Amino acid sequence: MTLSEMRRILDERGWQLTRSLGQNFLHDANQVRRIAAAAGLEASDRVLEVGPGLGPLTERLLAVAGRVVAVEKDARMVEALRARLQGLPGGERLEVIHADALAWLREGAWDGLGWKVVSNLPYSVGSPILVELAMAARGPGRIVVTLQEEVIDRLSARAGTGEYGVLTLLVGLRFQVREVFRVPRDCFFPAPDVESACAVLERRDATGLPEAAVETYVRLVKAGFGQRRKMLAKLASAVWGRDRVAEAMHAARVGLTDRAEVVTREQFVQMAAMLAGGAGHGTAGADPAHDGG
Repeated sequence: MTLSEMRRILDERGWQLTRSLGQNFLHDANQVRRIAAAAGLEASDRVLEVGPGLGPLTERLLAVAGRVVAVEKDARMVEALRARLQGLPGGERLEVIHADALAWLREGAWDGLGWKVVSNLPYSVGSPILVELAMAARGPGRIVVTLQEEVIDRLSARAGTGEYGVLTLLVGLRFQVREVFRVPRDCFFPAPDVESACAVLERRDATGLPEAAVETYVRLVKAGFGQRRKMLAKLASAVWGRDRVAEAMHAARVGLTDRAEVVTREQFVQMAAMLAGGAGHGTAGADPAHDGG
C-alpha cells in the first residue's frame, strides 16, 4: 500500500485519523518488507498483528504466513481491512477482530503458544500491550514490534542506566532482544512527533524462575522501581519483611544499600525465587501489564 493509496482511502471515506488511538500508519514498502522479514515467516506460521490500521503490513504478512489474526480497535479500519484484503487471493487466511487489543489479551482470548507477533503497535498503549504479550506463560516465540525509539531503547537497557526499569525487566524475563533497527518518521502517515524503531524479540529457552514465582518477580520489580531513588531493601522489606529480603539479597549478591536500577535481571530472578517461598503482604501491585519506571 502506497501513501497515495492510503490518502485516497481516507479521503474517499472522509475519515480523520485519531491521535488518541496512536494512528500513525507505516506506508514505506521497504520498511514493511524489512519488518516482515525480521519475523522469519514461513507458510506454516500463525501471526498476530495488533493495530493493523489500513493494512499495509497485514497485506505483506498474508503473502508469507499461513494465517494472520489482526486485532483493530477502530471500527472504520476494521471495515476497510475486510473490504480490501479478505476478498483478495489468500484473504480467507485473514481474521480481523474488532476489539481493544489490551483488553482482548487480558481476557485470555488468545493462546499465543506457537505464534509470532508482528505489529506496528499503537504508540499510545504500546508498552502495556507489549508487556502483556511478553509476560504470557503461553506466549509467542517471536515478537517483532515497532514503537517509539525511547521505548525500544528501554527493552535492551543495561542495569545502571537511566533507561533500565520495569519495562526492561518484565519484557526481559521471557524475551531477549535479537535486533533493533530505526524506522524514519517520514515512513509513517501522518509522521509521528517522535522517532521510531523496530525490535526483534526472541523467547528465552528458560527464565530461570519457577512459574509459581513469576508473580513475586513482578511484585519485586515494581516495588523496587516504585521509588527509584530509594534502596531496594527498604522498598522490598515493606512487602516481604526485612529478614527475608536481606537473606534473598545476600544470596543474589545484591548490596543492602543498592537501588533497583543497578540490580540485574538474573539477580531479580534469584531473589524472587527465594521470596516466593512464603506469603508477602503490603500493597505492591501484581498487574504485569502496568508499565512504570
